[in-house]
Amino acid sequence: MDIRQLRCLVEIVDSGTFTDAAIELGISQAAVSRNLLALERELGVRLLHRTSRSLTPTTVGVRVLARARHVLAEIDELVADATSGHSRLRVGHAWSAFGSHTREFQRRWTAEHPGIEIQLIRTNTPTGGLAEGLCDLAVIRSHLDLHRFAHVLLTQEQRYCALPADDPLTRKRAVTLDQLRTRTLVIDRRTGSTTADLWPEDARPVIEYTQDVDDWLSAVASGRCVGMTPQATTTQYRRDGVTYRPVRDAPPVDVHLIWQRADPHPATQAAVELLTALYSSSSSS
Repeated sequence: MDIRQLRCLVEIVDSGTFTDAAIELGISQAAVSRNLLALERELGVRLLHRTSRSLTPTTVGVRVLARARHVLAEIDELVADATSGHSRLRVGHAWSAFGSHTREFQRRWTAEHPGIEIQLIRTNTPTGGLAEGLCDLAVIRSHLDLHRFAHVLLTQEQRYCALPADDPLTRKRAVTLDQLRTRTLVIDRRTGSTTADLWPEDARPVIEYTQDVDDWLSAVASGRCVGMTPQATTTQYRRDGVTYRPVRDAPPVDVHLIWQRADPHPATQAAVELLTALYSSSSSS
């Protein structure tokens, strides 16, 4: 089985005839027929009902056709990704991208680098998709060994507590770690920046784990839990039933931009410079 056979099957069905499929594919009608027969022989099933007037998929042909479309779409995406070269810069993040700077980063990048598309990719992994090959750069706020990556510290963000909207603590302008130690704290096990180590060993809150920001927000909104998160979350994830308050005595969260040391994207330095400028301007204003 090869890709040409799958493309022939799809094109025959889409075009309606072998002749039209051959024209669309730029090959002979005989080649179209050979590819279909080879595919049927490989699978051991008939894929199309063929008469002098009609051409329709068999029952199994319908299933194979659906899978063939999926496989070809994946292959086309692979080719596009491999051949896009340096015309696209993929930036991964687990939750909040660049917080309040996200939109401005996208706008300025598009204006200053029109030949390089910027693409934000949310992937709930410790490296924001970098280790998985899903992005060229990633912004992280979790506890991660940075020695295997090139990186730059963009800023430090204040920690905020996410509270149910009707929680008595929402009446305060800020909360303390001690006020949270008797609560159930929901933490993202894979990418969260919060750990029980923020509290003394003998005065730690009950921990409940989740694996996604939407589940985290739902747990808080339900009134069952509270959460702790960097400031960026408060700008990216506003939700009914959830209120944010700063935690005045919690240490800040380091925000790093990371990338692979070997063969970095050529636009990496430009991204670093733009983000550094954005964060610097906000801290000085």
